[in-house]
Amino acid sequence: MKLESPKVTLDQSAETTFNFLSDVKNFESLMPENISKFEVLDNDKFLFALKGMPEIVLKKKEATPNNKIVLGAAGGKLDFSLIADITEIEANKTEVKLNFEGEFNAMMGMMIKGPISKFIETLVTNMKTKI
Repeated sequence: MKLESPKVTLDQSAETTFNFLSDVKNFESLMPENISKFEVLDNDKFLFALKGMPEIVLKKKEATPNNKIVLGAAGGKLDFSLIADITEIEANKTEVKLNFEGEFNAMMGMMIKGPISKFIETLVTNMKTKI
């Protein structure tokens, strides 16, 4: 399953955006209001839970300076990636889009498609005011 967030334009350089997203503790400020738990486990790993959902641990798996950050599921039953694509438009203007990629059976895919789409849309929308 592949899902994409809308692109958002930030009034920041690609470097500033990349540095913000590289620090996993900053993801707490991007989370939706219905977050019930957020905990930094390591320099590159954090755990979060939304109300009514299981806890999810994400780990930074890849980072291409100023262009891309890949977070992946760290343990658990689901294997997926959350990819931030960062594109510098001009000196202090950057576009960011989040991509969610994972392999799920059809039933699981139907159950999580809506909540995951809303989740990644919330993350990018919150970037406008937090970065």
